[in-house]
Amino acid sequence: MNLVVRTLSDRVFEIVREQIVTGALPTMQPIRQDALASALGVSKIPLREALARLEQEGLLTSQANRGYFVRPMSTAEVEEIFSMRLKIEPEAAGHACGVASAEDRNAAQQAFDDLDRAFSTTDRLFELTIKNRDFHMALVRPGGRVLTTQMVERLQILAERYVLAHLKPAGRESRAHREHAALLTAWLAGDSVQLTQLLTQHIQATLDDLRLELTPAAGQ
Repeated sequence: MNLVVRTLSDRVFEIVREQIVTGALPTMQPIRQDALASALGVSKIPLREALARLEQEGLLTSQANRGYFVRPMSTAEVEEIFSMRLKIEPEAAGHACGVASAEDRNAAQQAFDDLDRAFSTTDRLFELTIKNRDFHMALVRPGGRVLTTQMVERLQILAERYVLAHLKPAGRESRAHREHAALLTAWLAGDSVQLTQLLTQHIQATLDDLRLELTPAAGQ
């Protein structure tokens, strides 16, 4: 794999994060940095930089003299992530839709169209999780609340492995599309009350599904 030098560490970061989210890197086993660096065709320096960033994002953990490990998925973590999303994201999106500019509305529509296109043209669920995050952030970012936006985006990143797991069962993509379309309609209309209700229901429904899918064996 030939990686462009322009942002070598960034590209390594993106590749390794995809491997974590998709489960290509196993949990409970130390990451073999020599082998991974060789497979990526890079030195260990950009790999170490990427692994440190991934630890900051909460996807990896490190142990003295043992290196980095992929944090296992767990019901405890999904409860914490989605509980925080429920407290922050609906209100943030509701505020944003009331102050969004025409440019913001166009960006939200574009994010939805990109997500819809990804649903219909790709079977790579990882790409869908990225487009899903982009859409949700397009509903929040226009609010102009920097700390809130950063927190929502961090929660979105932490949720990606769970979103991917949620989208795997047949039929989930169609339901997600319908819910996203309803969210966009309310957001573009500036209906903060309806949007807040719909987004709360959307996040809660995903959490309810994940509660059924995840077991203690998944990481607790």
